[in-house]
Amino acid sequence: MSLLQRTIKLVLATCLAAWLADFLGLAYSTSAGIIAILSVTDTRRSTAKLAGNRFLSTLLALAIGSLAFHFLGFNLGALAIYIAIYVPLAFRLGWEIGITPSTVLVTHLLLEKSTSWSLLGNELALFLIGTGFALLANLYMPSRQQEIDSYHEQVEEQLKKILLRFEYFLKSGDGRNDAALIKELDKILQQALQLVYLDHSNHLFHQTNYHIHYFEMRQAQNRILQDMASNINNCHLAASESLILARLFSQTAKQLSQENPARDLLDEIDNYLTVFRERPLPKTRQEFETRAMLLQLLRDLETFIRIKVEFYENYQKVQAN
Repeated sequence: MSLLQRTIKLVLATCLAAWLADFLGLAYSTSAGIIAILSVTDTRRSTAKLAGNRFLSTLLALAIGSLAFHFLGFNLGALAIYIAIYVPLAFRLGWEIGITPSTVLVTHLLLEKSTSWSLLGNELALFLIGTGFALLANLYMPSRQQEIDSYHEQVEEQLKKILLRFEYFLKSGDGRNDAALIKELDKILQQALQLVYLDHSNHLFHQTNYHIHYFEMRQAQNRILQDMASNINNCHLAASESLILARLFSQTAKQLSQENPARDLLDEIDNYLTVFRERPLPKTRQEFETRAMLLQLLRDLETFIRIKVEFYENYQKVQAN
């Protein structure tokens, strides 16, 4: 939500809440506007959650305040006792978000020197009006879908660059992989997840976790790539083996799309694993280390692809249901 949009929401919620409270003849009508401005947050879900906690906190505050003023009189000493009891309880119950607005409402009892039902009703009405307009203001939330789609494209393009970089290294055998592309991808994924978590909080109903699971899946793949980058830097494969791996990386890069299940790649990797296992046992330490590195890279690539396949299959089932 942009600063302009947030400002417009705050202006409308505050002024309309204060206006309605005044129109209804409530005392301290501007307090409804203050409660509204305190209740507007960045997401629908957080606004609704805060409203619930503040309501419970307000009930607790008015109850404790009424008892304190009833038994101790309408003075600062009674207000101090109210705060001393109410604040720890609010924190203990997880309702501390309502301490400020609730205490403002309680001070109205002190100013009016009354705990009558009509005044208590006035305070609850102020709270409900302010919170109600905050909820109404947050009914509008700008769509994030275009930004999310852009992150999908960025992530897949970055993954493609990384895999093609692996292919180049295996074919040429020169240069070092400093994992710069992988670090860039990690930052992109963190930004994407921050966005989809925020977007997810704006859907109270009919929500889906698809985008969250998608970017978390890509994060898991990126962790595999980090291990592979380190192994590729240290591997010294024969030309034929390097070309096989390079071709697999190239094929994987072409099948990164979120719509592509990439199951055939798993079959191909499994075939290569079978072929390499049937080769004669290594005779030297160098051959043994090379064979182990080759198998590890194939296993890592298999895991990389399987993460995507499992994600695809899970969401195929969800759509089918």
